[in-house]
Amino acid sequence: MNNLKLNTSFYLLLFLLVCVDFLALWLSFGMAKFLQQEEVDIALYSWILILILFTFAAGKIYVIRYDFWGDAKKMLKGFFFSFLAVFTVISLAKISDEYSVSFLLKFFVIAMFVTLFIKRLFKQSLFSFDFFKIRVKVMADKENYKTISNEIRKNWYFGYTINDDEYDMVIISSRGFDINCLQESINEFSHNTKDIYIIPYLDNLNFTHTTIVDFSNIRFSALHIENRLLNYKNIFIKYFFEKIVVLLLFPFALILHIFIRYMIKTDSKGDVFFIQQRLGKDSKVFNCYKYRTMYEDSKNILDEYLLKKPDEVGYFKKYHKYRNDPRITKVGNFLRKTSLDELPQFYNILRGEMNLIGPRPYMLNELEDIGKSNQEIILKVKPGLTGLWQVSGRNELTFKKRVDLDLWYIQNWSLWMDFVIFLKTIKVVLFKVGAR
Repeated sequence: MNNLKLNTSFYLLLFLLVCVDFLALWLSFGMAKFLQQEEVDIALYSWILILILFTFAAGKIYVIRYDFWGDAKKMLKGFFFSFLAVFTVISLAKISDEYSVSFLLKFFVIAMFVTLFIKRLFKQSLFSFDFFKIRVKVMADKENYKTISNEIRKNWYFGYTINDDEYDMVIISSRGFDINCLQESINEFSHNTKDIYIIPYLDNLNFTHTTIVDFSNIRFSALHIENRLLNYKNIFIKYFFEKIVVLLLFPFALILHIFIRYMIKTDSKGDVFFIQQRLGKDSKVFNCYKYRTMYEDSKNILDEYLLKKPDEVGYFKKYHKYRNDPRITKVGNFLRKTSLDELPQFYNILRGEMNLIGPRPYMLNELEDIGKSNQEIILKVKPGLTGLWQVSGRNELTFKKRVDLDLWYIQNWSLWMDFVIFLKTIKVVLFKVGAR
């Protein structure tokens, strides 16, 4: 009975998702036609919708449940290849006179946003019904069980629900398990469970970026891995795209600076900027610029506060921050919550000392806490104005977790990851997520 329900929900969901994407694409056609302001025969372009749906299907977005960003990546890639295919067909078939290039450009730009937006709304509504949810059993040690379970509960886009007794799918985290125990568990689950996902022991690596090399003579397969942000090709790609983004953002940053400068000056006495030495690429020390967020006599204020709240000392050792820092001004509190206190680091980026996205610049007294082996990786790249730490919980995370995130970012970097971090940073700034 459970298998029947699972198969029914699977095929019904597949059908509904295809229909929703088709309707979103058709709506995009209508919007593009409205903007075109000239007569367009939509029937002439209908084959393009089918082509796009086929590219989506090739990315397996209808049969595998990705998170929103995974879905978005697959769909944008589908739009890109569809765009190339459409113009190739039109050119080779010599029918370009029958099609409007401006209309096609409008359609593809609109469709990228409309399709993602409508699918997100549809999935949120659809996965509110238990019928479409996949029941998941998680097998992991205590720490990883908590991490995976929290992600499943918070990330509704997957359409998963935790159920360790009656389940349709199993997620196994191999870290912390004996290899024989792991093999026995996989064999046992294989008898009655179709979908088993195994998180490898090397969970600090994103295996989608690895190359599998097959040594067929000895029946072994090897994974080629690298610290991706130490690759010169990737460094150049990152540098090129970041410079474009920084130049586009600079006028807005300048307008914001004028407003923030006025706020700081009217709120408390002192300089507008706070300059602190930080660790840069190859452990070189540089002057990191921030807006001043504390009172001038901050040292005396802190000493008095710690006498009254000695438990804050232990908290600082763990998180490298205080829970309720009394040194912070009213404007400073706002700047920190929105991360706007980091805005002057645009100057560090223009000087070539920092990147737009990367590991956050560490303080000099944190060098030992980073760890010798971690320094060899983290301090080989330029720090960033924002990064994975800021969009993954920020002050809610321990210092060790921050280091782990920086390592993961460097080892698994991609241009898409930077794009996602950039968009999530906007969310952090607007909604103060994980900021304090």
